[in-house]
Amino acid sequence: MSNPLYDALFAPLTHRDGPLLILESGESISGTAFHAMIARAAKALCDLGVRPGDRVAVQIAKSAEALAIYAATVSIGAVFLPLNPAYTPPEVGYFLDDATPRLFICDPAKAAALAGVASQTTLKTLDAKGGGSFGADLGAADPAFVPEGRLGADLAAILYTSGTTGRSKGAMLTHDNLLSNAQTLAALWRFTDNDVLLHALPIFHTHGLFVASNVSLLTGGQMIFLSGFDASTVLRLLPQATALMGVPTFYTRLLEDARFNHALTAHMRLFVSGSAPLLADTHRQFYARTGHRILERYGMTETNMNTSNPYTGERRAGTVGFPLPGVELRIMADGAQVPQGGVGGIEVRGPNVFAGYWQMPEKTREELRPDGWFITGDLGQIDADGYVQIVGRAKDLVISGGFNIYPIEVELALDEHPDVLESAVVGLPHPDFGEAVFAVLVAQKGCTLNADAVLASLSDRLARFKQPKAAVVVPELPRNTMGKVQKAALRASYAAWFQPKA
Repeated sequence: MSNPLYDALFAPLTHRDGPLLILESGESISGTAFHAMIARAAKALCDLGVRPGDRVAVQIAKSAEALAIYAATVSIGAVFLPLNPAYTPPEVGYFLDDATPRLFICDPAKAAALAGVASQTTLKTLDAKGGGSFGADLGAADPAFVPEGRLGADLAAILYTSGTTGRSKGAMLTHDNLLSNAQTLAALWRFTDNDVLLHALPIFHTHGLFVASNVSLLTGGQMIFLSGFDASTVLRLLPQATALMGVPTFYTRLLEDARFNHALTAHMRLFVSGSAPLLADTHRQFYARTGHRILERYGMTETNMNTSNPYTGERRAGTVGFPLPGVELRIMADGAQVPQGGVGGIEVRGPNVFAGYWQMPEKTREELRPDGWFITGDLGQIDADGYVQIVGRAKDLVISGGFNIYPIEVELALDEHPDVLESAVVGLPHPDFGEAVFAVLVAQKGCTLNADAVLASLSDRLARFKQPKAAVVVPELPRNTMGKVQKAALRASYAAWFQPKA
């Protein structure tokens, strides 16, 4: 019996003597050496009692060993559960209680703090250098290895949503979900064994693990495997790469460095951006500086990637391109598909769409229709040329005085002010209007921003009901580890702004 992910991504490494991972130190790990690491990790997991269908939770630093644990977990038929290293013990406790993993691997420095919440599972440790109790298990394990047979519909991973509203939900992803998406992206973005991917993303998230790593592994390329994003390190190693996948923050930080120019990027084949909206201005600045147009795409935890701007053809700033081959996308409102150009809820259907939420059948029924359409919670529209634009999250829609206001429209207008670097627009409780539009502004470097003057500049550009009723200037917007602006945090911070003063 086959094992879809192992057969496609990892089995080919057994005969690959050339480099697979290139580390920051310059050291490289060959495909055969990495496969031996996978085999030892698989044996160590089995020796700890992990069986097909069991969950393996990890909250560890990015490393070759961490990637090998992912590979080993799916290879023995278990289910991989990566957790953000920034999660606190109470947050980790929720995930462990919900997923009931057979094994939990954490950083040795956090083991004492996590021991209490991990009392119902086996606790092991691993640090970024391969140390810790699981590191010792790896070193002692026999590399003899036979993968466990799996069906395409069997679970490969559970990824928890960020949980900005209500309880975090565990999205169940199958072998077919992950493999089909990697195959589609590899073909669409034209990855081959000649590519060297500069990998600076975390691997607890869809983008870094299931897009970047899986696509590179599937196509036989190399990865420059960085522990995280550091602009100077990326600039130093960029000449060795052909492709970079990143979040918008990567690109804005690179543009801040004068060394980042056309000559440094002339050999590059592809720059991809996702996980958070890329400002159209960043897209334009990047092209002006390098001659490359960033390829923006759209995905989420439950679906991996849904759309992409084209590899050949116009990569249109402010859009996320077209539905991927094999993926259907529609815009819905009030139970019906909206006319082209209209705004509504984005729904997608395809082999990439998850199997449902772990132990949440009611939530699954609410968001995953019986005919396979997934209600993403994102608002969007499709322009006359078929390009998809994300307008915002449905929960971020502002309804003021009975009017619907889409934050992105206001943000785009604010961002055009020469002194504004970026903005975030939210709705806050208002005694007269129900909600009022509120703007949070960040100034361009070296500029002193006057919030009232910025709002005044919108007077002839937006309808009165869309204009923010107040604004503040902050040093930076709150973001999660993938660079996405945390609007829930902004709403909480300024919730009382329009309320009557005592």
